[in-house]
Amino acid sequence: MKSKSVYVCTKCDYQYPKPLGRCPQCGAFGSFVEEKYEEPAPEKTGSASAARRRGAVRSEAAMRIDDAPTEDSVRSGTGYAELDRVLGGGLVLGSVVLLSGEPGIGKSTLLLQICGVLSKTRRVLYVSGEESSAQLRLRAKRLKVKSDELYIFTETDMDRILSECERLKPDVVVADSIQTLYCPTTPSSQGSVSQVRDSAQALGALAKNYGISVILVGHVNKEGGIAGPKVLEHMVDAVLYFEGERNQNFRIIRAVKNRYGATNEIGVFEMTDHGLEEVENPSAMLLSGRPKGVSGSCTVCCMEGTRPIIAEIQALTVKTSFPSPKRTADGFDYSRLYLLIAVLEKRLGLKFSDYDVYLNVVGGLRLDEPACDLAVAAALISALRDIPVPYDLVVVGELGLAGEVRGITNLNSRVREAARLGFSSIIIPKRGTDIASLPDGIEVKPIRGIYELLPLFPKKDE
Repeated sequence: MKSKSVYVCTKCDYQYPKPLGRCPQCGAFGSFVEEKYEEPAPEKTGSASAARRRGAVRSEAAMRIDDAPTEDSVRSGTGYAELDRVLGGGLVLGSVVLLSGEPGIGKSTLLLQICGVLSKTRRVLYVSGEESSAQLRLRAKRLKVKSDELYIFTETDMDRILSECERLKPDVVVADSIQTLYCPTTPSSQGSVSQVRDSAQALGALAKNYGISVILVGHVNKEGGIAGPKVLEHMVDAVLYFEGERNQNFRIIRAVKNRYGATNEIGVFEMTDHGLEEVENPSAMLLSGRPKGVSGSCTVCCMEGTRPIIAEIQALTVKTSFPSPKRTADGFDYSRLYLLIAVLEKRLGLKFSDYDVYLNVVGGLRLDEPACDLAVAAALISALRDIPVPYDLVVVGELGLAGEVRGITNLNSRVREAARLGFSSIIIPKRGTDIASLPDGIEVKPIRGIYELLPLFPKKDE
């Protein structure tokens, strides 16, 4: 049979007979890849194998929404409270979860540990397309994972995987990874856009038809996004990112999509010799090793979902040797840093134009809420004037372009977290800040504008 070529956009799965520089559907540049296509052999309409390959979901007759059956989502605890928090309370029956992260970050380690816990009450099938049975057994021995209801299957053929699921009837299926699986009836190479899409569709249909919880492992591309078509993220119920540096021990799981819970929760883990362990107190972890009496260091209480976390922001300013000063931000929005520097120059008369500015959030945490603006501004002023921020002070608040400090949400939780960790004072916005009950041992200092921070950093000749 003669094969044909079709060019597919890796971002949105748009297809065209010839390559295009820019995708007309999603606007991505340089995203087209060539795939071979040939007309598949006809199959019997009602065959089970044909339904499996198409990834068909069982359908019912149309009904009114008021007549649709209602059922509570049955959740299974993974054995790790940090992961359950991100998932919204646990692994939902019949859901499809996509876990993505950099190579070597610990995805397979975490999933094997989860399988060990789930297999105590459920039957689990771990499908690996990257490792052999001996390698999986060696990792399980190191992690002390052992169960009679945990099965491993080293296979990449989707037809064989689905057949094994029908025979074994597992409650949970883990596919590591989705990029290594392939459908024999899809005429393209393993790992291509079509193969990833069809394999995920078949596993999604397996989850919905039989109430099986499916966890997919996804590779990332050089830009940090999930490899494969963008439609893959739309096909699953939850998308989790496993973040962290391989040369550091701490890992963060962040939900960017969750049909059964919030998307602003995080889970914190620590990589040890015996696998990943939960970090129940992330604030204490992030503040460990914090220098005392050093300028440019300021603490802030940020909200990650419903959890308040105390983080440390560090700023450094040095005389520039370039015509245009350098600005670097790690863990904070680069454009937001420029905006805050402009506010400080305009409203306080501080001159950052002669200094390179470096900003860092300690511990690999990323701060993306406006309530961190005031702490960043305090760190920048402290670095510029070389005067330390008080060691027992926490700063929270959103900074406007006029230099005003605006109100923030979840103020009570932030103040209680600062008091719990032993901080004696906290600077908060004066507008719209009503504290129900002030904890003992902490002083609240409300301010209206950025100029009220200057008394903390008097000039050395004053």
